[in-house]
Amino acid sequence: MAKISLDAKNAGEDDHLEGTDRRRTERSAVTVRIDYSTVDEMFSEFTRDINEGGLFIETAKLVPSGTEVSMQFHLPGSDEVLQTIGRVVRVSSGRSVSAGASSGMGVEFDELTSEDRLKINRIVRGLRSAAGE
Repeated sequence: MAKISLDAKNAGEDDHLEGTDRRRTERSAVTVRIDYSTVDEMFSEFTRDINEGGLFIETAKLVPSGTEVSMQFHLPGSDEVLQTIGRVVRVSSGRSVSAGASSGMGVEFDELTSEDRLKINRIVRGLRSAAGE
């Protein structure tokens, strides 16, 4: 499995940098149900954007930056369950000045197989092509 890192100077600063976007690759808008868990809790929410580096989980049940989460989800057009481990790198209360800000967490994939990364890239490229980007 490969470890993926976003260009963050200090992940602990993410809590107060809600409007700052430091990801290396564009995320594409896609709604996918995601089941994830921390050491002591399990959740089922939706992700609204995803790329090969991570995703954003819309939730009011926020966990601190740095928290490790185990995730599993289906990519659109696939019956396979993608399973990975990630780390919360950004927490957003949804009170950001930017329009449409949602409460949730940016999660960076720590472990993602090359095959799964390619699957995500294909989905993201397909969504961008369909949107005419």
